[in-house]
Amino acid sequence: MENPGLFSLDDDKLGKLSLQIDPTFNKTNWWIDMIKCKYTSNEQLKVKLDVRMEKPQNLKMCGWCYARGKNVWKTWKRRYYALVQKLIYVSQYCFATCSYRERKFEPTEMMPLEGYTIDYAEPDNGLIMHDGKYFFKAVREGDVVTFATNEENERHSWVQALYRATGQSHKPTPPITQINKSNSTSGQKDLSDSDRSKNLGFDEYIQSDPCKFDHHDLFKTLQTATLDFRLNDPYCSLGWLSPVQSYVLEEYCSRYGVRGCLRHLYYLNDLLDRAEQGFMIDPQLLHYSYVFCTSHVSGNRPDNNVSTITMEERDGFSEIKERLKQFLENQVTNFRFSFPFGRPEGALKATLSLLERVLSKDISTLISRDDIRNFIRKCLENAAYTNYTRVSDQAKIEAELCIELLQQDSEHYQEAFKQYNDLLIEHEEIFWSLFAVDMEHVIDQQPIESWDSFPLFQLLNDYLRQHDTLSNGRFHQQLRDTFAPLVIRYVDLMESCIAQSIHKGFEKENWKSKTRGCATSEDMLWKLDALQCFIRDLHWPDAIFAEHLEKRLKQMASDMIEACGKRVCRHFENWIKKGGLIGGTSSDYLLPSECCVMVNVILDCKAQALKLCALHSGDLHQYHTRIDEYLEKILSDMSKSLIQKLVSVLDSVFKKLSRYDEGSFFAQILSLTKPINEDGQSYVSCVNANLEQLRQRISDEIFTLNIFEEWYRQQTHFIFIWLGERAEISLHPYQLACLLLILKKTHGSFELQGVQDKDLNSQAYSSIMQRLHFEETANAVK
Repeated sequence: MENPGLFSLDDDKLGKLSLQIDPTFNKTNWWIDMIKCKYTSNEQLKVKLDVRMEKPQNLKMCGWCYARGKNVWKTWKRRYYALVQKLIYVSQYCFATCSYRERKFEPTEMMPLEGYTIDYAEPDNGLIMHDGKYFFKAVREGDVVTFATNEENERHSWVQALYRATGQSHKPTPPITQINKSNSTSGQKDLSDSDRSKNLGFDEYIQSDPCKFDHHDLFKTLQTATLDFRLNDPYCSLGWLSPVQSYVLEEYCSRYGVRGCLRHLYYLNDLLDRAEQGFMIDPQLLHYSYVFCTSHVSGNRPDNNVSTITMEERDGFSEIKERLKQFLENQVTNFRFSFPFGRPEGALKATLSLLERVLSKDISTLISRDDIRNFIRKCLENAAYTNYTRVSDQAKIEAELCIELLQQDSEHYQEAFKQYNDLLIEHEEIFWSLFAVDMEHVIDQQPIESWDSFPLFQLLNDYLRQHDTLSNGRFHQQLRDTFAPLVIRYVDLMESCIAQSIHKGFEKENWKSKTRGCATSEDMLWKLDALQCFIRDLHWPDAIFAEHLEKRLKQMASDMIEACGKRVCRHFENWIKKGGLIGGTSSDYLLPSECCVMVNVILDCKAQALKLCALHSGDLHQYHTRIDEYLEKILSDMSKSLIQKLVSVLDSVFKKLSRYDEGSFFAQILSLTKPINEDGQSYVSCVNANLEQLRQRISDEIFTLNIFEEWYRQQTHFIFIWLGERAEISLHPYQLACLLLILKKTHGSFELQGVQDKDLNSQAYSSIMQRLHFEETANAVK
């Protein structure tokens, strides 16, 4: 019965079937008989099926077999077996034969194939079953596992799959039977396939015997070509093969019995060749391959299986180990150039870890910490020389470049050398010691009066004193010892220069007003301040020498300011004696502006003395107190001289007024001229002019106000004494007019300049005004 249409849900049940399929089951257009139901007609019932199973990638072979062994499958029984492949290392696979029960995905028993040899076996009459007649076996020292299949082709498939999985060198040869002989004599090759293989050039390889080839050399060529192709990839592979490449090489090793140790020796040798040619190879990859070879050679494999090693492999491993040691030593020595800016990330740290492995005698005996530290110390010493040589070739003694280089080392490589931090510090000290040789050579070639090297000291000292480990280190001390004589010589020279500028400057000084004083004083104070700032900015590392420099500079400033004060004081006395614009002490007198400039010089020195002479530690005012008292005395003397000069003008005016005293010889004669108040007016003008001169020329308002107050007090006292001497006589009208004008006008002028009321309206002033009002009343009565 045939029904090409689709079944519907309301159709009657025709029959049923049961399939036993496995991952290798694939059939298309397959007609199969169904088991008919009791209501179905007697006609034959078949169904057409398409069955496809997707085999897992790690499944190499599966099927029903009989098996019996010593350690696994101890009873002769039919089981379902699968040959599976698992990844245990990078580029290293493990094959195992597993048995399963129906509807169970976990194996009941498993036998790793590592160390087993697969071969065909003769039939065992005691084990022959009706569905297990074709035998093969897996042999290892101390264990034999016997298998049997129902068909010859199935046995051949199992043997070939297991042969590729074990990677054995012995190739199994099937036993020759009568059926095989007849088939070999009667069989003929397909002519079309033969012709096609000849045309493609593969006929020689197809007909050749694989056992006659040296597969180790062929594998070496294949692996080298594969690695070269991988390294030419536009994306950086760092030596890692792609999964497909690893699978192809793995299959070749399994099929043709390439030894695992020799394979990794070839791979490690190729990686070293490429790394020495300048290719970037991941140290982790070198580490994996080296550990595998080491464990194989030393017999300490992680799976505890028995392995063998040839003399060729052992000698090759020793040679590669020595090459790898030299390569890693070169990598650590040139770490800045092998791993620029710490890239690839973690590569330097992995290199140091691999170096510890390589320096160890074997995988179980690690190298001592002292030995590895000595080796790293030697590498870093050579690295310091290499780095400085390359820097010095690029630029002649560039300190900025050296500092930047070590800062990059600290930023990008300190984490990798974390456990060797003291060795990295020693590496930096060696680097700076090489720099110190060139630095001293350059300094020795400079002229003795040249100070161009001080910026170099400032740059290096600022870097070193802020460094956690190099501060006060060997190079820092050497830098201090090299520049200490230069600093002392520079201070001596500056002291002599400032002293000469004071001597020559004041001799030629024109006493023109500058910002705060005269040209010579400002130049002196600027030099003293600049010298102290320069020495302070050096941040001298030795506290004792730094304190000595500070005391010397403060004492120098005190001595220079004192010398300046003496010279200014001497010039002031000379100028105060010269008189004013016209000369003498007449009412036309005006204080010379030069005298005001000299006062400003002393005021400026006094203002700068605290900064220039006060210490920052110890006795703060050891030098400042003395110079401050000295300058205060000079200012007091100058103030007295100025006031005395101004009061002498009043004295000259009152001498003229004394000629009008009652009963004097000149009183009547002078009265004929009918004067009004000319002398008083001239004195008031003189006072106003000098008040304005002092206010405009002297920079310190407090000092100026003190002069005004003292001047007004002495003026009032002088008038009070003068009137007291004439208490018995009446004042001449001219005298009275001049006095009233002087008192009223000067009172207002001094009040405008800021003199306080208590000083203006003193008791002497009140007595004077009372006397003048009395005289004024008396004259009015007359």
